[in-house]
Amino acid sequence: MSKVPAPSQHAADSHDLIRVHGARENNLKDVSVELPKRRLTVFTGVSGSGKSSLVFDTIAAESQRLINETYSAFVQGFMPTLARPEVDVLDGLTTAISVDQQRMGADPRSTVGTATDANAMLRILFSRLGKPYVGPPGAFAFNVPSVSAAGAIKVGGAKKAQKVTFNKVGGMCPRCEGRGAVSDLDLGQLYDDTKSINDGAFTVPGYTGGGWNSRLYAESGFFDPDKPILKFTKKELHDLLHHEPVRMKIAGINMTYEGLIPRIQKSMLAKDKEAMQPHIRAFVERAVTFTTCPDCDGTRLAEHARQARIKKLNIADACAMQISDLADWVRGLKEPSVAPLLTALQQTLDSFTEIGLGYLSLDRPAGTLSGGEAQRVKMIRHLGSSLTDVTYVFDEPTIGLHPHDIQRMNELLLRLRDKGNTVLVVEHKPEVIAIADHVVDLGPGAGTGGGTVCYEGTVEGLRDSGTITGRHLGDRASLKDTVRKATGTLEIRGARTHNLQDVDVDLPLGVLCVVTGVAGSGKSSLVHGSIPADAGVVAVDQSPIRGSRRSNPATYTGLLDPIRSAFAKANGVKPALFSANSEGACPTCNGAGVVYTDLGMMAGVSSTCEDCEGKRFDASVLEYRFGGRDISEVLAMPVAEAEEFFAAGEARTPAAHRILTRLADVGLGYLTLGQPLTTLSGGERQRLKLATHMGDKGGVYVLDEPTAGLHLADVEQLLGLLDRLVDAGKSVIVVEHHQAVMAHADWIVDLGPGAGHDGGRIVFEGTPADLVAARTTLTGKHLATYVGK
Repeated sequence: MSKVPAPSQHAADSHDLIRVHGARENNLKDVSVELPKRRLTVFTGVSGSGKSSLVFDTIAAESQRLINETYSAFVQGFMPTLARPEVDVLDGLTTAISVDQQRMGADPRSTVGTATDANAMLRILFSRLGKPYVGPPGAFAFNVPSVSAAGAIKVGGAKKAQKVTFNKVGGMCPRCEGRGAVSDLDLGQLYDDTKSINDGAFTVPGYTGGGWNSRLYAESGFFDPDKPILKFTKKELHDLLHHEPVRMKIAGINMTYEGLIPRIQKSMLAKDKEAMQPHIRAFVERAVTFTTCPDCDGTRLAEHARQARIKKLNIADACAMQISDLADWVRGLKEPSVAPLLTALQQTLDSFTEIGLGYLSLDRPAGTLSGGEAQRVKMIRHLGSSLTDVTYVFDEPTIGLHPHDIQRMNELLLRLRDKGNTVLVVEHKPEVIAIADHVVDLGPGAGTGGGTVCYEGTVEGLRDSGTITGRHLGDRASLKDTVRKATGTLEIRGARTHNLQDVDVDLPLGVLCVVTGVAGSGKSSLVHGSIPADAGVVAVDQSPIRGSRRSNPATYTGLLDPIRSAFAKANGVKPALFSANSEGACPTCNGAGVVYTDLGMMAGVSSTCEDCEGKRFDASVLEYRFGGRDISEVLAMPVAEAEEFFAAGEARTPAAHRILTRLADVGLGYLTLGQPLTTLSGGERQRLKLATHMGDKGGVYVLDEPTAGLHLADVEQLLGLLDRLVDAGKSVIVVEHHQAVMAHADWIVDLGPGAGHDGGRIVFEGTPADLVAARTTLTGKHLATYVGK
């Protein structure tokens, strides 16, 4: 019900609530909430309870859709089409700005500077003030090549053509094309030079076994295909490896012949490594070595762009500086002719420091930022904004933050609110929940067991509410009385990756070892960049899982293979029938389970396929049964139920049961086997990865913030899992900020004392009890407060 305005109140002031009624996105069960505007509202609940579905997929998505609808149909044609969320009423929405944890694109051309416009401002600065003058701002852009052309053009109805020359100065290094690194191919991995081409000399995937690729070279006529490559003349070897493209007929078919090296570079090396098929990725990792470009020294810039200097610095030096230092340098430039530009650049750089990212440099590739860092880089655009009455939506902004840094993040959230904005935060950390004006707790469980509002009100009320979050809000892990003894050590000597300052450290094996320190102190550099490659390490990091809506936990973990084989064996048919991406797919929806209807400029509609009723399989496939169930019923089971199903009786399948036990161990018992990967939360994806790697042979597990996206209640389960891994004889090294994990550790390595070049040193190594007793580091002080010492 809308408020009746009081006589003294203007009607326009009565809309101070965002009302959501009947939200049904993903697992939400008719959720209705009223959120106060211009306040900080925190959404809590176990991982998978529906927080992101309510905040991002309902409130923020509808706000974005309504804004897009204000543009003309022509403009909307260039925008992503957004379907209306499943909700009955959404009232009182304001413009929503989403700041999520999506990693920035791993495009090698994208850096922190290009992603935040700081580079654009620096380029203008150097084109105006740099001496000698080398050209306009584009002359300093490593993504803009230099172009020159000449030719004749006719303008309008002119009879005579005019001669025109065209020059454009760009800053791209011509050798590495602005990437900073050049790739060299190891010829020994391309072919066996003791063999001839007809004897199968090629070892490149797709060039073996007499297919079209090898026939092209064998029948090209440039060399004798029966002669070992070892005995080729200089010209024959050049024709094999570097020949420019030329058209020719092979077996009566027109084809383009090209040297082996440019052909492989175009077909394989131009692709994103992560998107490659596994056997091609393995070949590329074997055959290609990336080295710093010798022409530009990895700066990506052409020589002319590096010549212009301001106060002895060129633009490459400026981008390589730590941002906090660069801000001081810019502050020292007093030049009235570019005063507005200096002010804007100064504000952007200061925002980095304020948000705790002053340790980055502008030339840092955007793809190397962690999820938390990427989210904070996106926040920079909004910090100095003059907009008010905006809804800011954050997804766990404290991920990757040390307790010391969380305090700063809280101040930023409160500052955004105090400017008159509505701030909605999905968060698990008690420190952030404590500053909320309003709390919405979703649950009670995850997946189908969640999706309802368990509590709505103040933080004090949440503590007494009896919900899972309320009960665990005051949880404090205690220090262990006795810690395990190391069975060996993993030696790291002279580590200098990124900001590490010649670090020597022995990481104990056979125990739970936690590496901690403020954001940017060098933890990931130490663990991912310095551990020897031959140490048998299984690394589970926060990189995103790649997968379409056709991928699900069963396909990702390899669980579907033993299940398909079991169905095939029991029914005497081939396994491909039990794949919705292969022969068993419903012909109407091609195994997607839904049919998409494109409505041009309007949002497209997806409706459940009427023929298979969303089951994704052809009706004939569903007649085959195993253990009394068809394949679609098995994929609809939650992990916990499937674990029992495949454990005993006629459905006993040990290979499937093993994988399901691992999924249950990491706390994913509620996920259904066929749930699309695109609907999983960040924390669920990382735990899915952990479950997949638990079967690997390595003896050392390296986990990067496994508590990301975990509810307070689930942290306990995670600690139990880590203990089980260690008790099974594995060594576990965890990069972590969560005090409960620190308290539970057998050994702590603390890096610092600060971030960037103020960090990169070991400030403490020992047991958690010693760290608390010493209180010499920031971590020690926060951990002592946490355990109540």
